[in-house]
Amino acid sequence: MSEPLDHGRQGDPETGGADRADRIRASAARLIAATRTGSPCAPVRELLRDTALETGYAVQQLLTQARVAAGRRVVGRKIGLTAPAVQAQLGVDQPDFGVLFDDMACRQDEPIDIGRLLQPRIEAEIAFVLNADLAGDDEITADVARAAVGQAVAALEIVDSRIAGWDITIVDTVADNASSGLYVLGDEPIELGDRDLRAVEMTLTSNADGSTETVSTGTGAACLGDPVNALVWLARTSRELGTPLRAGDVVLSGALGAMVPVEEGRTYVATLTDLGTVRAEFTAAPVARQPTGPQTRPRKLGSH
Repeated sequence: MSEPLDHGRQGDPETGGADRADRIRASAARLIAATRTGSPCAPVRELLRDTALETGYAVQQLLTQARVAAGRRVVGRKIGLTAPAVQAQLGVDQPDFGVLFDDMACRQDEPIDIGRLLQPRIEAEIAFVLNADLAGDDEITADVARAAVGQAVAALEIVDSRIAGWDITIVDTVADNASSGLYVLGDEPIELGDRDLRAVEMTLTSNADGSTETVSTGTGAACLGDPVNALVWLARTSRELGTPLRAGDVVLSGALGAMVPVEEGRTYVATLTDLGTVRAEFTAAPVARQPTGPQTRPRKLGSH
């Protein structure tokens, strides 16, 4: 990955020098330690001492390098901060993104070990699986992005924060890989074509002990006006950074409704019009850590 671009300064960062590089490395080390020990850490903004988005992405880049060096494989990206209300809360006017790794993918038919997570929350989204690169020099428009999508599929993102109490500013969440955790893809993918995703209606329920409660609702329009807009933003940004989206990448396009805290022992089911359902079941208590591998891709259209 090339040096992160200036995604819009939100303050007056100190520039260059060994001191800034040391603070970026110390922030990455703090987040890595929180993951390793299972203990949330203090906000990294206290170490970084600036609020420029480029600084957060510099930390995120070190985390990505560390995970790849440890044998993880990048399988896509996630987009966050796609709701105007959340952007306003964090004082920004654009989304952010994080990196998806193969060990983040979970299956619908296997309970998720709650012990893998620190402070999990869950949200329903539309995911895209690309069948073409979004690279080159041509303008990336909505039509170009649509043409690169092989499948659209219902998804659940289990977001998580290594920062204690979710005490985050924009630089904290960007540094923390956009508060990424795990994700689940549904098994009813569709061709995108010219389908209007703004009209998709989403209902997220929480189920346990025979009772079902609706915990979140929303529409496709809640995601940056249209999930395709989010994909266009990510494709352009990733290309600028020298890491364009590639065929086979999974893209989580952003929440369709409010995220809610995950409770142990509960099952969450999202229903999206035209996209079917996707579910995530959580264990009632942490279990022995088992090796996790990449999720099977959604079935190809027309296959059985």
